[in-house]
Amino acid sequence: MTETVLPPVQQSGIRWLWITLAVILLDQATKLWIVNTMELYETINVLPVFDIYRTFNPGAAWSMFADAGGAQRWIFSVLAIAVSVGLVVWLRRLVLPTHMMLITGLTLILGGAIGNVIDRLRLGHVIDFVLVYWNTARFPAFNVADAAITIGAALVILDSIREARRERQAALAARGER
Repeated sequence: MTETVLPPVQQSGIRWLWITLAVILLDQATKLWIVNTMELYETINVLPVFDIYRTFNPGAAWSMFADAGGAQRWIFSVLAIAVSVGLVVWLRRLVLPTHMMLITGLTLILGGAIGNVIDRLRLGHVIDFVLVYWNTARFPAFNVADAAITIGAALVILDSIREARRERQAALAARGER
């Protein structure tokens, strides 16, 4: 069995947990502002394709499992907490200078997951308020946590593509091809 050598804490992805904290604070502050200033289902038109719309989601993305009778609150919370623990362990193992895009993506995902878990545990649902649409086509309402998860996932995917490209180039160089 091979033992994993951890980088020093100051050189690991743990150093960027401040991004996670920033996402959580921004997410919770915006939700608090929405709850304190808007009635449920109230809409404020911001742009021809964007509204602030106070709503909530007891389910998962796109309201999947919203009518599952309440068990989804606990299932999604436990799942998000387990994923969060896994992400922190992963961040601890990553070396900061060589994995900046991946670390940024993971910290954004972690902040978003925790932001939504706070809502689920405290309220039983997630507060959503960003509504984007074009003509009659509407994207499901979302929040800062959801946006952070989406951007984080995109960064993780981009990092994976970039890493695969580097590995392919290294393999070709090792065989003397280009």
